Amino acid sequence: MRIASWNVNGLRAIAKKGFFEWVDDYDPDVVLLQETKCYANDLPDELREIPGFFTRFVSAKRKGYSGAAVFTRFEPDEWIDGLGDARFDKEGRVVSARFGDLIVTSAYFPNSQDGGTRLDYKLAFGRRMREFLDGHVADGRNVVLGGDYNIAHRPIDLARPDENKDSAGFLPEERAWLDELLANGWVDTWRRQHPDEKGVYTWWSFRTLGRQRNVGWRIDYLCVNEGFWPEVGETGIQDKVEGSDHCPVTIEVKNPK
Repeated sequence: MRIASWNVNGLRAIAKKGFFEWVDDYDPDVVLLQETKCYANDLPDELREIPGFFTRFVSAKRKGYSGAAVFTRFEPDEWIDGLGDARFDKEGRVVSARFGDLIVTSAYFPNSQDGGTRLDYKLAFGRRMREFLDGHVADGRNVVLGGDYNIAHRPIDLARPDENKDSAGFLPEERAWLDELLANGWVDTWRRQHPDEKGVYTWWSFRTLGRQRNVGWRIDYLCVNEGFWPEVGETGIQDKVEGSDHCPVTIEVKNPK
């Protein structure tokens, strides 16, 4: 199973910037999307009902904000919308598909905002996410958590760590959440395979032309529970794929039984 996760920064917008061509070229089995910024019922048919894919969307109550989706070539045994907590589900941040004992989740983590004004909300979201993840593993399932975590984990994960030590996405509390996740049975798949690689990012600021200069942040991840790690093959960051201020991240895993 080939899985890709991509913050598209507006599904309608990226549909006009090569999204379908990327799907044809990469040929993913499951696509996890974040920041879709749409209601499913408002989408044209070619985005809501893509030939060859089963689709699921969750949306924020606030129009044009947030949103997540899953496109999959395999019909899931179950769709799971949200985290079961209205504080977060009203913002349309999480949607999952279950294939047998495998859960594949698309998650758009909150941004802690300038001055950390939403840091408490983000950390509460992280705690609820941990309950969701660990609960499924306790029930004997494996989980792939793909998405825009809005966290650069370590200095190696952003171009200018010293200048951003007080910036949203690199705050100590956010990084500590990811520390704790990875210390307690979860794997950052790309970093596990590329422990020392520098200069590889998944987000660049449009405003500062960061992509042209490769001044970016690695804030998009595909994490799995440690028990599922042996099933993971190649991982990738498709930093040459344009259309959004983020790029797709990918993994290949053995097909679920």
